[in-house]
Amino acid sequence: MKIFKRLKISTEDRSTYKVWGGILAGALLGFSFPPIPFPFFIFFAFIPFLLELEKRETLLSINKLTYMFGLITNIITLYWVGSWSKEADPFLMISGGVLIFFNPLLFFIPSTIYYYAKKVFNKNIALLLFPLFWVAYEYAYTITEFRFPWLTLGNSVAYFTSYIQIADIIGVHGLSLIILYTNIVLYLCYKSFNVNKKLNYKTLVAGSLLILIPVGYGASKIITYKPCEKKVKVGLIQPNLNPWDKWKAGSVQTQLNMYFDLSKKATKEGAELLFYPETALPIYLLDGQHYKFVKQIMDFTDSNNVTIFTGMPHLIYFYGKDNFPKNSKPTLNKDVSYTSFNSVLKFSPHYNKIDYYGKIMLVPFGEKVPYAEDIPFIGDLIKWEVGISSWNVGKDTVVFKTPLANKNDSVSVGTVVCIESIYSQFVSSFVKKGAEFIAVVTNDSWYGNSSGPYQHKSISLIRAVENRRYVVRAANGGISCIINSLGETLKKSSMYTQDVIVGEIGLSKELTFYTKYPNIIIAISIFVSLMVIVMFISLKLKKLLKI
Repeated sequence: MKIFKRLKISTEDRSTYKVWGGILAGALLGFSFPPIPFPFFIFFAFIPFLLELEKRETLLSINKLTYMFGLITNIITLYWVGSWSKEADPFLMISGGVLIFFNPLLFFIPSTIYYYAKKVFNKNIALLLFPLFWVAYEYAYTITEFRFPWLTLGNSVAYFTSYIQIADIIGVHGLSLIILYTNIVLYLCYKSFNVNKKLNYKTLVAGSLLILIPVGYGASKIITYKPCEKKVKVGLIQPNLNPWDKWKAGSVQTQLNMYFDLSKKATKEGAELLFYPETALPIYLLDGQHYKFVKQIMDFTDSNNVTIFTGMPHLIYFYGKDNFPKNSKPTLNKDVSYTSFNSVLKFSPHYNKIDYYGKIMLVPFGEKVPYAEDIPFIGDLIKWEVGISSWNVGKDTVVFKTPLANKNDSVSVGTVVCIESIYSQFVSSFVKKGAEFIAVVTNDSWYGNSSGPYQHKSISLIRAVENRRYVVRAANGGISCIINSLGETLKKSSMYTQDVIVGEIGLSKELTFYTKYPNIIIAISIFVSLMVIVMFISLKLKKLLKI
């Protein structure tokens, strides 16, 4: 106390050193995310943070609290991003560590706008608008090249099946909004009880309704659920290859034979469509040097009447300097350049054309250095050792229309690669284009048996509900699974096992309200946030002009 008096630090400034509310809230929020089995923490995790937030008057003190809140959350939920294994690439570990400390800085967006709202209105209105500021931040994070919106609040309740059904109307950001308003109403209940020593029953009822209405809606959806009439049988191939070793020199033929052996098991069980994981083979299969492997895959699809979708590195050559696109990469031949993609290739029986989709939403630093096309030397400085960095960005979403062997019918498949599955609006764009189900090809084995693969899988449950589509996941080392349109996991593999999953999935062409209109809640949140910022700036300008 004496030191504060000596330095003439105010009572409010002293509170900047009290971050226990942020630490407790960060722990509660972190423990709300899978695979930790405490999702209900999310409905009151923000209360300690809000309790401390309302005491803060300066932007600096607010953001000190916010950073501690975000840091604890990130350490608990994203500790795995650096891999931290003996085989891990040093750059991956460095970038993972940086992410854990950088991510909390983005929490400053909603807390700063909250501070502005306090100045424009008052702290009560600012508190009621805070959920909109948070959703605006969640969306803003998805549109930069540094994007990694893993901690979208709605992702935390993926296994609360009855609660998430309302995502077919409001999407994952709508879930975030309801979760935050539930926190605020319960916080107001706490404040009222703390002051008056009795509960404010109106506020308590409002908080209860914020949970009961989504649950009631979800229960009705589950009870009235009708399986799709149109179905197809899929096979998911999980090879369980070491992701570090497979990029080193070795036998591609041995790996391909292993895929064929697993695929035969699936076709014997009636699989019509087969899915291999992301970057299934460590080669550019269609670069003109691996024709024998291409022919073997085509022969397999022909002889087994099965379509294969496989994650695969893919490149396109360009000849003549006048034909070089801006983002192409040089070769030893100055007249030849190329672009490379983390892709999905489709091999159809009795069909010589190989269709492909190039991944669009790339992992920052892991697959593409942000803004490297604008600042090329940065991309040269930062490269992985495993040969998969510096992918080009795919040009457009692709829905594969696939004839079914022995049937006078076809199926439209939307395939997304790995982290693309965490972007709700992006996945919905495939459904808008006609995808009757969603397939995720991924390789989560970089991160060991950590929280990462479990969190990644759980996010697909919400994608299934938002679009009312089955989602299938083909993973290298787990978790491969079949998810129905209620977000229920019907079949799944274990981590780090070689496995084949075969199952029948439903196909749908109906569009949910969310699929049609995914931006409503986001647009409202951004509009309100921008209005507060503009009003705050106007207020500041008025004061300056008076001076």
